[in-house]
Amino acid sequence: MGKRGAKPKGKVKIKWSPGLAYAIGLLVTDGSLSSDGRHISLVSKDTEQLENFMKALKIRVSIGTTRSGYTGKMTTRIQFGDITFYHFLLGIGLTPNKTKTISAIKIPNRYFFDFLRGHFDGDGCTYSYFDPRWKSSFMFYTTFVSASKRHIVWLQKEIFNRLKIQGHITND
Repeated sequence: MGKRGAKPKGKVKIKWSPGLAYAIGLLVTDGSLSSDGRHISLVSKDTEQLENFMKALKIRVSIGTTRSGYTGKMTTRIQFGDITFYHFLLGIGLTPNKTKTISAIKIPNRYFFDFLRGHFDGDGCTYSYFDPRWKSSFMFYTTFVSASKRHIVWLQKEIFNRLKIQGHITND
């Protein structure tokens, strides 16, 4: 006999798209999976980023506040329950308490750059300067941050495979 009860209805339509890949990039950097097996959260000081996340997933939930576990300050977040989406995220490589343990994420090649854009919007930045060693040499850098070395090494490899940009990893 099968399991009793109604089949869970997912809030998120799980079909690969640029929006889904972008949202997963944000979840990898600023999101979390609750240990209860159903809740997904995204925290950001930027409410526009939370709105973009909801738009990418085609969901509407209220934006609330929570206390940051790192700074102790209040910050905005969205949280919703979706068992089906939660299990999908587990299947592609996200886990609860992922900060230092996350590794490769299973993203279809077609949507990798959409994922990377979400990853960049979550924990990326750019900086530039004129290098005084060479006349008229403008240096421009793009950085990605992760507490997991395995994840950042995977990301570096994926970027190299697609763009032939080597980059380097620092421990700051």
